[in-house]
Amino acid sequence: MKKISIDLTPEEYHVAENMRKAVSRQYGITVDSPDELHVIRRTLDCRRKKIVYHTDIIIGNIEKANHEPFFPHTINASSPRVVVVGAGPAGLFAALRCLQRGIKPIIVERGKKVEERKFDVARLGREQILNPDSNWCFGEGGAGTYSDGKLYTRSTKRGNIDDVLSTFVAHGADPDIMLDAHAHIGTDRLSGIISNMRHTIEDHGGEYLFNTRVENLITRDNRVAGVIDTDGNKIEGQAVILATGHSARDIYYMFDRNGWILEAKPFALGVRVEHPQSLINEIQYHGRDYSSLLPPAAYSLTTQVGSHGVFSFCMCPGGVIVPAATDFGQQVVNGMSNHRRNSPYANSGIAVTVGMEDVDGNDVFSLLRFQQQVEQQMFHAAGDAINAPTQRLVDFLQHRPSSHLNKSGYMGHVVSTPLHELMPPFIVKALTQGFKDFDRRMHGFITDEASILAVESRTSSPVRIPRDRITLQHPQLSNLFPCGEGAGYAGGIVSSALDGIRCAEAIII
Repeated sequence: MKKISIDLTPEEYHVAENMRKAVSRQYGITVDSPDELHVIRRTLDCRRKKIVYHTDIIIGNIEKANHEPFFPHTINASSPRVVVVGAGPAGLFAALRCLQRGIKPIIVERGKKVEERKFDVARLGREQILNPDSNWCFGEGGAGTYSDGKLYTRSTKRGNIDDVLSTFVAHGADPDIMLDAHAHIGTDRLSGIISNMRHTIEDHGGEYLFNTRVENLITRDNRVAGVIDTDGNKIEGQAVILATGHSARDIYYMFDRNGWILEAKPFALGVRVEHPQSLINEIQYHGRDYSSLLPPAAYSLTTQVGSHGVFSFCMCPGGVIVPAATDFGQQVVNGMSNHRRNSPYANSGIAVTVGMEDVDGNDVFSLLRFQQQVEQQMFHAAGDAINAPTQRLVDFLQHRPSSHLNKSGYMGHVVSTPLHELMPPFIVKALTQGFKDFDRRMHGFITDEASILAVESRTSSPVRIPRDRITLQHPQLSNLFPCGEGAGYAGGIVSSALDGIRCAEAIII
């Protein structure tokens, strides 16, 4: 066997004979059969006029990977128990790793099963009826279930990414996610995969408690021994993995009431920009029609405006924009797309970094209050309803109201709003310069056809629950393992899953 890396045009990549010719041309290696070529990683590079797949290939006969989950232990009544709070990626992968270690996970989830959650999600967009425990952020699978299922992370030192990807494949994901550097599953497929993961956990001895919100922790001599729900029920275990997600603000308030340490954490806030997907394809694919060979085009952009970073976030080719508020009186947007990414719109969060120097106050909740205030202001601007304050991009840059709006893929109603007046001034300034910088790199990004919708505010948590770097336990509470995005230690599906695995492995029983 031999591992090589080659560059292939889209035409070459999709024809086995052309791939063999490229291997011979670039390396002088003759490959007799297409069966001897095995693609193990591919990255689409559109930065130059010649679009190529950077492709890692193994030449030779290799065994097919086995993606069946492996659980060597049988959980029984005498097995140790760990309480996992939250059924998002961090909680689910923590539970799976607990089972592999012979530990029974008890998953406490404030929301509903994913099959039931979808009705609350649909009702929010269609009828503006919000269930604060079951929405785009809360419920089985967490916020990641409804955010396209992007499987990309820079956290390569946090664990084995292939472990995470192969677990998704074992539960129904397309095996191609093992190949793509920027893979995605799709919201339409993720719900079934999350359901399959639940069946695996339950079949191997794990337990779920849905519609159960944590009110407090059980502590004995600064050791955590479980949780107490809002009905006063005690759920006990030898340790607690706290994987509640970036929007579970009640958990932060619980810590504050008990005098447990929290930290303010910089985050980012901005808008979601929406373009016709055909325009993004034209820009990224340099005017060529690759509709039969390449997926809908994506982009990743970043710039610096003074002391503030401005960057694209959760870019959704062929996607839609959704209302992502988790409580009454808030307006929040997020993006998602299905596996085929076949919506006529492309959208991406464009966020500006926010630090303590940008807000009033210097306490642990200063950044959280700022986040809340902007969300509430956008709610009021949209008529005290879960509508999306919207402005054409060119009007935002010219500081003028939009007399009319473009068609939008928002799952709800859009309302013309002068965001250049209502958003915080430093956010407006950074976004204005950021959009201009992005247009220089992607000529055509600023167009009459582009819109911005507010507010993209749940990029990450503005509060961190601290933990020891070695033991991963809270500095005041032994056997409590703050985990994932809600604790401030992850920023997406894969990094959250890796953090859940780390926390499960750190438990000593």
